[in-house]
Amino acid sequence: MMRTSALILVGCLSGGLLIAAAQEPAQPAKAKPVVVEQDPQNEAIRIDTELVQLDLRVVDKRATPVFDLKKEDFTVYEDHVKQAIESVSSEEVPLSLGIAVDTSGSMRTRLQAIIGAAQGLIKEMRPKDEAFLVQFKTEVKLIQDFTQDQKKLDDALGELYASGGTALLDAIIETSTHAQQKGHERRKALIVISDGLEKNSSVKERAVLEAIKKNEVQVYLVGFIDDANSSSPASRWQSKKGKDMLENLAADSGGRAFFPKRADEMPAIAAQIGKDLRTQYVLSYYPSNERRDGTFRRVNVVVKERTGGKLVVHTRQGYYATPQKTRG
Repeated sequence: MMRTSALILVGCLSGGLLIAAAQEPAQPAKAKPVVVEQDPQNEAIRIDTELVQLDLRVVDKRATPVFDLKKEDFTVYEDHVKQAIESVSSEEVPLSLGIAVDTSGSMRTRLQAIIGAAQGLIKEMRPKDEAFLVQFKTEVKLIQDFTQDQKKLDDALGELYASGGTALLDAIIETSTHAQQKGHERRKALIVISDGLEKNSSVKERAVLEAIKKNEVQVYLVGFIDDANSSSPASRWQSKKGKDMLENLAADSGGRAFFPKRADEMPAIAAQIGKDLRTQYVLSYYPSNERRDGTFRRVNVVVKERTGGKLVVHTRQGYYATPQKTRG
């Protein structure tokens, strides 16, 4: 059985949750002036080209964030076609933040440390930020829906208790969909905190990766991988497989993976995640391919090299060109 544990910060959550109250939908991104195309019957079709916005984290070879880049330093490609960049901004933007805590029985010894890390993230919320809290065992339960009230979130953390099994992959899909559907802000983040003893999910890794792409989720992950204590080659292989899965989830979303050895490392990691979310560029462009045909558009962003060495850009792999959908 794979033994992993993870703190996943994702940018979205699932329709499978019981939501206490409906919320107003997020405001759409501005649209480019209407473009006229022809269909096979020579009838005009009116299409608004939506603005694509990418959240970027840029680091140097020492993994130190780089903050002084300008629009001309970036180049963006969509399906290998160079795009005209509309703007690049480094302004701090509000967050729709989700916190999902694994409260399975195997989390009992780490639960208090993880709750403390979650409290630290809540304290870092800015006035326009909003957050929700979920716990998951074999099922996913909404404890506190989106709110800007830090006290409500802090009080909700006090309701968590450990018991039962773990459905980690189910939780990632459900929470990502909820954040996407109910979050008011364009930039969305979800923190899933888990020791990751995955054995109860009904979905596989491929389905989770697909959901993250569709929901346009940014994932920050912290996994306690017990490979050092594995007693057999088979269990060590399972640990490596679990670590690879968590790294893939983070990388595909433009997020970041951490693998601490001790629970007391979590406050520093939580602080780093909060910093990463506050120190990102927003790159915007109108795609040259204006068709909303539901296909996945792969995006690649590169930045000019400096004398000190190559810079690395972390962002999501792309987006689905879905009709009438705001991408962020």
